[in-house]
Amino acid sequence: MKGLAKVLVLAGLMGVGVSGFAQLATPAPKPPAHPYTKRHIYDEQADPKADIAAAIKQARVEHKRVLIDFGGDWCGDCQVLDIYMTQAPNDEILKKHFIVVHVFMPSHYDRNVDVAESYNLPIHKGVPALAVLDSKGKLIYSQQTGEFEDMRHMDTQSVTDFLNKWKG
Repeated sequence: MKGLAKVLVLAGLMGVGVSGFAQLATPAPKPPAHPYTKRHIYDEQADPKADIAAAIKQARVEHKRVLIDFGGDWCGDCQVLDIYMTQAPNDEILKKHFIVVHVFMPSHYDRNVDVAESYNLPIHKGVPALAVLDSKGKLIYSQQTGEFEDMRHMDTQSVTDFLNKWKG
């Protein structure tokens, strides 16, 4: 047997009709995009190195970790990530365990790339991109695969899981 005929026979043996087999072979659709209202999150004039140094100092005193969020107000997925971070239970997890620093990345990636690279973030994979530092400033996590680049099609639980994993 060849190709499609073999597949159809196998589908019949599995008790799945031709239309049912087509459904099995079709990937699950993405959930609808989360709507958002654009907010100002990332300060284009900020000095990210100074902000991160201040956050590490504060984290050391408060025994917290530093969460660095690279993105831009222009980025819809960054906007949705911020919405999820400010919703329960994520807002409480952040408040209790993290000092958050937002680092502006322009859409053409011509500023602050050196800062992202210093935390081993492959920024070319997109934003938002996250890094987590311990209270002494040591890198303990850097996003490598663009996990949150499609945040609009993810849910708040994905952020909760991430925060709980890295809260220390």
